[in-house]
Amino acid sequence: MFNKKRFFVVSALLCLTCSFCGADELEDSWGDFLHYAAIGRFELAKGFAEKILDSNPDPLAILALSDANPRAYRLLLRMEDHSEDLGEVSGNLLELIERGRYIKRIDPKVIREEIKKLSGGIRPSTAAQGRLKNAGEYAIPLMIEALEDPERQDEFVHIVSALPKIGRDAVRPLTTALATDNISVKIEIIRALGDIGYSQSLAYLKYIIENDSVEQMKKEAVIAIKKIDPAALNVSASELFFQLAESYYYHEDSNAPRKAVIANVWLWDSKAGKLKRVEVDNGHFFELMAMRSCEAALKADEKTGKAIALWIAAFFKAEAAVMDQPSYFKEGHADAMTYATTAGPEYLHVALERALKDKNANVALGVVEALAANAGEKSLLYRIGTEQPLVKALSFSDIPVMYSSAIAIASANPNANFIGSKKIIENLSAAVTGSGGDKIGKELSDIYALRGVDAMYNLAVTRNTVIDLTPAQKSLIQVTRGSWEVMQIQAGRVLALMPSPDAQRATADMGLGAGNTLDVRIEAFLSLAVSAKQNANLLAPEQIDAIYGLVSSDETDVELRSSAAGAYGALNLPSDKVKELILDQTK
Repeated sequence: MFNKKRFFVVSALLCLTCSFCGADELEDSWGDFLHYAAIGRFELAKGFAEKILDSNPDPLAILALSDANPRAYRLLLRMEDHSEDLGEVSGNLLELIERGRYIKRIDPKVIREEIKKLSGGIRPSTAAQGRLKNAGEYAIPLMIEALEDPERQDEFVHIVSALPKIGRDAVRPLTTALATDNISVKIEIIRALGDIGYSQSLAYLKYIIENDSVEQMKKEAVIAIKKIDPAALNVSASELFFQLAESYYYHEDSNAPRKAVIANVWLWDSKAGKLKRVEVDNGHFFELMAMRSCEAALKADEKTGKAIALWIAAFFKAEAAVMDQPSYFKEGHADAMTYATTAGPEYLHVALERALKDKNANVALGVVEALAANAGEKSLLYRIGTEQPLVKALSFSDIPVMYSSAIAIASANPNANFIGSKKIIENLSAAVTGSGGDKIGKELSDIYALRGVDAMYNLAVTRNTVIDLTPAQKSLIQVTRGSWEVMQIQAGRVLALMPSPDAQRATADMGLGAGNTLDVRIEAFLSLAVSAKQNANLLAPEQIDAIYGLVSSDETDVELRSSAAGAYGALNLPSDKVKELILDQTK
């Protein structure tokens, strides 16, 4: 059968095989890989690719081989997407090439040489500007370092001229470098940000206008903002920082770092007086920058409460990427849940409202669990406008969020009716029966089952009048007939507090069930005793006879017999039943 993918790869590579000759082992393996791929011997080609990868090659060497024949790189890209046999190894080779480009681009020695060339005349300067633009953000700390060096004043004007030509990549390190104490350098940074013209600079520039003591600095910041967006002059720095945080939170393309293996967060080292670069994974770069922008908003105005809510949401979102905390976090930095439980419910509800709107289950679940940990009824049923975020979460599309919301509200023991309260018992019933196990996994399903039945028990003990447990009776009875001991016992305790014949009879059946473990049967009769004391006798005659049979039999386990007897006595049956028991023991 004609294989289009195979034909595409083979025919496209045939023209390349003559381009590769073996100068050394790496080059030989590279050439062999492409040769065998070209003639359709994909297993052999894969072997040579794996040999290259297993040798832990220098990414710069792989980059050189790729640059020597640009068609090879283009075909690697196509093989990654179109070849079932070579897609994975081609992708790994492409990662090495990108790593090589990254290493070459950020080499400080090369960057310093290019900075010096800025003062070498028109042609060398033009070429240097192009290479510094390619270096992007990595060029900025060395350019700032040169600007602040009093022995390099003759280079000042040339470096200043090149700063805005770096473009968008320069914005993050330049805005961070505004923390410098060097007034002349700071003014040039402000001017460069205005010339670059990206909105990410607006908040930092407005902060200078609001807080800097140097009038010249403020004037330059006004001029720069007018170049970017004059309307920003009428917006506070804290609001602009919050807007920037939201743009990071929602991964706006204009904030994206250049495609690379890693991304950078820039800090200002006040002791050393220079920029510090911290590598972070692309997987949570946007969230970390959203957090830093929220921090800046709070620094600009501590009353920007919505920045607290967004910071918490961003932290939960970052943790969902399953990345290690960044190295710039101080040792012992708490996790998102710690900060969330410390924050007031007002901020948590704002964060929850955002998560529900965004359909972000990770953030929603984190916030709901934080609310459950420390919020009371009034806090849990907090309103944002006409909406109650936690009540909305009861109908969210994610099962853990729905279950956790129900558990949170139930645990707060609400004493006032509200729209949506019926969803609480629906979710708790689903949780105790494990109906979502196929979607969330057995382990998590079991955790929610236990938490759900405990929440029901608390509602029953407190005789909550808002959340009616009656709809959960069927689910609880189903649990008593299962084989999970802990759940059987706890379900029986809940049923014992429900004034229903079916509830009491299910508890009795659990105690009478010979297939149940001894512990379950003993606990069931203890629960039956509680039910009988609260609701009197609601058992069927045959159940009473069966319990009597256990109590009167010498073969019944002593502890089981004792608990059954306690339940039997609590039923407060007519004297003739007790008479039979007394007379039977004399035989």
